[in-house]
Amino acid sequence: MSDARRRVPRTDALLADPRLAEAQQLLGRTLVKSVIARAQQRARAGEIEPERVAEHAVAALPPTAASLRPVINATGVVVHTNLGRAPLSQAAVDAVVTASGATDVEFDLATGRRARRGRGALAALARAVPAAGGVHVVNNNAAALLLTALTLAPGKEIVLSRGELVEIGDGFRIPELLASTGARLREVGTTNRTSLRDYADAIGPDTGFVLKVHPSNFCVTGFTSAVSVSELAQLLDTLRAPLVVDIGSGLLAPHPALPDEPDATTTLRDGANLVTASGDKLLGGPQAGLMFGDADLIERLRRHPAARALRVDKLTLAALEATVVGPPPPVARALAADVTQLRARAESLAAQLPGALAVDCVAAVGGGGAPGVRLPSAALSLPESYAAKLRTASPPVVGRVESGRCLVDLRTVAPEEDELVLAAVLACSS
Repeated sequence: MSDARRRVPRTDALLADPRLAEAQQLLGRTLVKSVIARAQQRARAGEIEPERVAEHAVAALPPTAASLRPVINATGVVVHTNLGRAPLSQAAVDAVVTASGATDVEFDLATGRRARRGRGALAALARAVPAAGGVHVVNNNAAALLLTALTLAPGKEIVLSRGELVEIGDGFRIPELLASTGARLREVGTTNRTSLRDYADAIGPDTGFVLKVHPSNFCVTGFTSAVSVSELAQLLDTLRAPLVVDIGSGLLAPHPALPDEPDATTTLRDGANLVTASGDKLLGGPQAGLMFGDADLIERLRRHPAARALRVDKLTLAALEATVVGPPPPVARALAADVTQLRARAESLAAQLPGALAVDCVAAVGGGGAPGVRLPSAALSLPESYAAKLRTASPPVVGRVESGRCLVDLRTVAPEEDELVLAAVLACSS
């Protein structure tokens, strides 16, 4: 009996298959060859028939040349860091596509001369936060703090409260980030209580700036006290030290559902000289570090040599502008979702799925924002085993396990995704 492995088609023959030849134009020869190699190996291992190698290779081709896969966020966490934080609006997606080719990102079509990079995005942010004398954008909020320390505190002290020594994602700590610039940290107060006198006693000739960090990913309750931005601003006005406030999540103006979350407009009006924030959290845009503040201070930051290394690309600028001027992005829609409508969607889906229940639940803001805010929501409740099955569906549906059940939280599922969720659950049931 002949060895079946001898019947496995050669790579060049498979690459000539019309379906795989077409795929090379979209995905590239290297990627297609790797898919073919895996199918050939399966045939040699006896998992598939040699005559079906081409068929399995075609079926295994990814939709794009990138490894990232689109997923449906059904976790109930509106800004989910592990799922890419804020999903972009269609307007932002369209802007990215437009910007992917040659654009006038640094070119004035009227004069034929060089123009201010990202002027459209900067103008949109300036209009959204009129209290800012100037605006600058870097690649994330950590970069904004890094640039601030490099510009304002080389060899000097940064004064901040011990209660605001925040650790952000993946073990990165803001104090360590700031210290890496060569600045010295001058901690004041205690973990739970800091007074205005603590700041006053610490500020001196070696002070580069005073930093106030919003502890957006944790809450300290009980016997606590903190100094407000307006109080600090009044103190520093007499001591002539700049006040920098990291508001974290990126609200540009007050939000009715998040009354305790700081925003750029209010913080500047309260006297901050510089406000830093993230673009891919509550603003609902791409990853970016937003900087609003005094015009002369923003210009100093913009002209620092490190600013070039921290600048954003044309795709980010396009998405950011479209987020600010366009329709409400998915994050804004999720925050504003009506719980009665969420419950109606859950009941409609549950009625079409044997064993599924529509239940009330609680969603979260996520992304290091508003940790104490509970968002009432509704979900499909399924057996716990569905959690793993749904993650391998097409497209993957990522829910959460709670009290031994898999919950598909609809606050973070767009209404137009309901049919996809329905199909994924039905597929898992078969």
